[in-house]
Amino acid sequence: MAGPDFDQEIKALGATLRTIEQVLDVDKMKAEIADLQEQVAAPDLWDDQANAQRVTGRLSALQGELERFTTLAGRVEDLGVLVELATEEGDADSLAEAESELGRLRKATEALEVRTLLNGEYDAREAIVTIRAGAGGVDAADFAEMLMRMYTRWAERNKYSVEVYDVSYAEEAGIKSAEFAIHAPYGYGTLSVEVGTHRLVRISPFDNQGRRQTSFAAVEVVPVLEQTDEIEIDENEVRTDVFRSGGPGGQSVNTTDSAVRLTHIPTGIVVSCQNEKSQLQNKASAMVVLKAKLLALKKAEEAALKKDLKGDVAASWGDQMRNYVLNPYQIVKDLRTGYETGNPTPVFDGEIDGFLEAGIRWRRGAEKAESN
Repeated sequence: MAGPDFDQEIKALGATLRTIEQVLDVDKMKAEIADLQEQVAAPDLWDDQANAQRVTGRLSALQGELERFTTLAGRVEDLGVLVELATEEGDADSLAEAESELGRLRKATEALEVRTLLNGEYDAREAIVTIRAGAGGVDAADFAEMLMRMYTRWAERNKYSVEVYDVSYAEEAGIKSAEFAIHAPYGYGTLSVEVGTHRLVRISPFDNQGRRQTSFAAVEVVPVLEQTDEIEIDENEVRTDVFRSGGPGGQSVNTTDSAVRLTHIPTGIVVSCQNEKSQLQNKASAMVVLKAKLLALKKAEEAALKKDLKGDVAASWGDQMRNYVLNPYQIVKDLRTGYETGNPTPVFDGEIDGFLEAGIRWRRGAEKAESN
């Protein structure tokens, strides 16, 4: 069996990287990094903590993006050297390693190429994810918890931190809803393709007759706001309720009523936070989520694309975007992109990059078709 045409493959990778370099505007990125480094070095930086966090966060994200690109470019260059030396010396082991590295580089380049498609207004932001159990009773609640674990495991695999704002546990098993932030560069642009209804088909572990059960859960994703975002909330339009946090099975987590629920009366949007010990901290975190949802709603209404931005889905038959089938066969399939895998286990363990990349490419194609 003939091996790959290394010369042709490496040239193709180089051409793709040059396109990525242009789209990322690496020179502009380097200039912004230099400017931010000067701001970070200023002795009075932390006099304004909000601005300091913005500056340092932006610097860290840009440095990470630049390192990702330069490291990949260096690996492609090193591969060319390895192939040249191995060919000259007839080193079969080195050529086999070069073939393995070529496969890894293809995958890494494709992933970076997908990142260049995230150029929407809020795509670079971190993400706030909301999951709600839909139709299906206790199985739906269990499925919602499985999805929460899937996204948090994805974040852990990529070394992104997760901040859980609120979890509402179901009585028997699973969760009624959950709200959490994933602190990842381009988190919103990446995860927003997960918006919609997810459908699970399996033999129910909660049915003593072992019958197959179909259940649903809805996923909503909104971008984390920055100080410069224009969204104002009239305090008179927000109702604040304080309650005691509850754990699995109705267990009491806190000894004080520190959890906070905010209801935006004009829109009916409700957010809760119970992850902090302080009532004031929980209220502040809940306000962050409320503002993010109001901004998403505002932008959705302006664009007349409410479903696309906010993901206002019913979590029932007829509007699902992805199926997770565990019985009578095993498959996870995205109904929009056609991307699928016959092994659901790693998917539920956070291996969802293939679905995310396919979703981003599908969305870009849909946007282009709509603009034509």
